[in-house]
Amino acid sequence: MKNISTILILFLPAVFFAACHGTEQHKSSNNISAAKRVGGPCEAGYCELMYYGMPANIDAIDTSAGWHEAGQKLLITGAVYQPDGKTPAPNVVLYYHHTDNEGYYSPLPNKPESQTRHGHIRGWVKTGNDGRYSIYSIRPAPYPNRSEPAHIHWLIKEPGINNEYWADDLVFDDDSLLLPYIQKNKPENRCGSGIVKVTFKDSLQTVVYNLTLGLNIPGYPGSE
Repeated sequence: MKNISTILILFLPAVFFAACHGTEQHKSSNNISAAKRVGGPCEAGYCELMYYGMPANIDAIDTSAGWHEAGQKLLITGAVYQPDGKTPAPNVVLYYHHTDNEGYYSPLPNKPESQTRHGHIRGWVKTGNDGRYSIYSIRPAPYPNRSEPAHIHWLIKEPGINNEYWADDLVFDDDSLLLPYIQKNKPENRCGSGIVKVTFKDSLQTVVYNLTLGLNIPGYPGSE
């Protein structure tokens, strides 16, 4: 996997582009036309799911339901920065969801459809004054019988922006599916590189995933 990591770092700094994003908005911003939405269109019904089950108070540290299930324990930690790429961005809500240990967005029983499309391994963090966050979860498995590498989806809701927008998916540098996929699918590098280096200590894998607000986000205020 060292060769794959080296190739990605040197020649493919952009992130994995997941084609599952694409044309609707959250109910609180449903008067915003697709042309005026920060981040452009979002797949019908996709972005609004960020708000279903969202707690009133969100911490900078979250533990997903997956943490208590079978699978490789994973810590995702990092920081969110202002568009200058240096200044920490506080009070930014990050919503994440990913597959289970078998590659499925498995729902929990007796949950409405609005909370099952993204599966049950989903949650939120809100950056502190230092812009940092941490998530304890498990490493997702790739979709069964598909060519996409394993990944974690992200949606961002930041102060001063009327709607949420998506960042490119977090993907793992040691995933054997990653390089062939990126060679065939052009990434967009939204909010920075989603390719993360995996480190392993004891029984825990750790990745550092930093995001820069507005980077390569269509319609972002102040962008050209």
